[in-house]
Amino acid sequence: MIQIGQYNELTVNKELAFGLILDDGKEGILLPKRFVPKNAKKGDRLKVFLYHDGEDRIIATTQHPLGILGDIVKLRAVNITPQGAFLDWGLMKDLFVPKSKQLTGMRTNGDYLVKIYLDEQTGRLAATEKIEPFLSNIGLTVKEKDLVDLTVYRRTDIGYVVIINNRHTGVLHFNEIFRDIQPGDRFQGFIKKISPGPEEDPADMRIDVVAGRPGYERVEDATEKVLRLLKENDGYLPYHDKSDPEEIYSFFGMSKKTFKMTTGALYKQRRISFTKTGFKLEETGTTGRPEAPREAETSATPEGPRTPKASEEPETPKTPETPKIKETPKKNETSGPSKTAPHE
Repeated sequence: MIQIGQYNELTVNKELAFGLILDDGKEGILLPKRFVPKNAKKGDRLKVFLYHDGEDRIIATTQHPLGILGDIVKLRAVNITPQGAFLDWGLMKDLFVPKSKQLTGMRTNGDYLVKIYLDEQTGRLAATEKIEPFLSNIGLTVKEKDLVDLTVYRRTDIGYVVIINNRHTGVLHFNEIFRDIQPGDRFQGFIKKISPGPEEDPADMRIDVVAGRPGYERVEDATEKVLRLLKENDGYLPYHDKSDPEEIYSFFGMSKKTFKMTTGALYKQRRISFTKTGFKLEETGTTGRPEAPREAETSATPEGPRTPKASEEPETPKTPETPKIKETPKKNETSGPSKTAPHE
């Protein structure tokens, strides 16, 4: 059974000069030629989006709209009529918003947060600004730590109300926001806390959310990013725990809290070290920068014999050989002055 306003996988039933006929179990659905994938032929299964064209026929497209049935998205008004407004949603035919479904009246080039729904009378897709009836925190479909899709709804005194998975509402507090956001912005987040609602309606749950991924899952993702940025910047970055949170977010795309957790974990793994002005990479051979000689190592050099490591067993004493006399450097050589072997 086909679903209007959704993506469907349908089989090519017939090839025509003006497109393909897809099998819907009835008369077939047209996929216009301009949207036919290269080399598509009879018998192929294609993923297509279904909606109604201007003549009220169901039609298929391989284009991707800005939203599908049930989505709450921000769209731009491109045409206003006495009956309603038309919004650009990325398809050939614009999405209609009846005047009765508008809050204060739409204007051309205005951006509006709307929900895409299926009109019961016409069976066609439409949009509405009246989102509240579709949102409820009674009978939640999410739990704490769940990854969710967030849509910014409106600003309040404590943060932003966000729409969760197009079904519930929650609060993204100001202290959890590290970049500019606007109503209609969409991003992933997770459920931080769920608590009972007000005394008069405790079943209407309150939800606090955070952008990004929960706990150390964020650190794991951030670790790869920090290491990549270090390698791309010659193994050093001028950021530390005193850096401005906005500067950190602007460069790393993460909160200062996540940044500190990530760099702290890398420091414990001895993959980075901190300096007075930032931190640097400690992995060998990752930046192309020559490593400074380590003073603690005493390998065999012209300055003296190698000092055995503590873990090595002492060798059986052998008759000492006559030491070779080191050749005196010529006057103009650049090897530097000779050094006296250290006394043990």
